[in-house]
Amino acid sequence: IVTQIIAPCTVYPELVSGPSSIAPFFVHQAHSANKMKVNKNNILTYAIASIWLINGLVCKLLNFVPRHQQVVATFFGNEYASLITKLIGISEILMAIWIISKIKSRLNSLIQILVILLMNILEFLFAPSLLLWGRLNLFFAIILVIIIYYNEFILNKKSQNC
Repeated sequence: IVTQIIAPCTVYPELVSGPSSIAPFFVHQAHSANKMKVNKNNILTYAIASIWLINGLVCKLLNFVPRHQQVVATFFGNEYASLITKLIGISEILMAIWIISKIKSRLNSLIQILVILLMNILEFLFAPSLLLWGRLNLFFAIILVIIIYYNEFILNKKSQNC
């Protein structure tokens, strides 16, 4: 955006110098547009982190949604379901913290995408009756994967210096 705005200034140098310079206006507009992208990215980042936090803490650690433990029991049996569900919950809380930290955010996003797709495909195949929306859960998981991809690889592009 900035190169498109500033390029005409090289043809008309009077636009960027002198008492009636309009360059600060253009630079401010470009900065505001970039700030909007950052805000959208931050909002989505916290929304995605909250999904992991709520699922880990509320649904699994506090067991407010017993269906999660039942899904785990489908794969590991009732004997280990409680422990494994709690370990998954802790992992999801750690994922939320990692997301908010923005450390190695691209790697984080790829891992999120892989985990969400793998988990939901397995549930789709082996435990559809335990899912909130049955097999339709996979559709919502794909939407979440698209949002994670968009947030990290489209909105979070590194800004280019002009």
